[in-house]
Amino acid sequence: MESEPLPTVYSLAASDPDSELVERSAVDPESLEQIEKIMAQMGRLRAVERKISRSSQRYMKLNETDMRALRLLIAGKHRGDLVTPGQIAKHVNVSTASVTKMLDRLEAGGHITRRPHPNDRRSQCVEITPETHLAAREQVGRHHAVRFEAARRLTPAEREVVIRFLAESADDLEASLEGRTP
Repeated sequence: MESEPLPTVYSLAASDPDSELVERSAVDPESLEQIEKIMAQMGRLRAVERKISRSSQRYMKLNETDMRALRLLIAGKHRGDLVTPGQIAKHVNVSTASVTKMLDRLEAGGHITRRPHPNDRRSQCVEITPETHLAAREQVGRHHAVRFEAARRLTPAEREVVIRFLAESADDLEASLEGRTP
């Protein structure tokens, strides 16, 4: 299988020719080339993830928010946690009214069931149906499980570098969103 071509939009020469966003005068050409390859591979990874997500959504006839809710229900099931509509609303970042409409639709489609919460009479528990759990596992889970193999092939030292890079990238992006300098 041929891999996706690397996105060229991550070339700093093309996206930031005057170094207005990224000061790179002190970065040697070889390092700059490596950094651009990292950015391009991250872009390629996001593109492949979007392709998997769209394929799964089409197969299951669900939207992205529905799929995020189902992932929460699957994780809750595996941990033995009770999942409430309020937790789903918080997880997918929608109002409780919107989550009620979503759950009505998912229940009508046979994707979830609702039952009274055993400890809180005012709340409900939401569970994924076995059929939808299996479909999600086959459609999404198998694709994402291959990441384990990529990580397994790395040495422990390489994994530590990847962990640090991903954590620092997330931290810096969070800081940027909050208006802080990373």
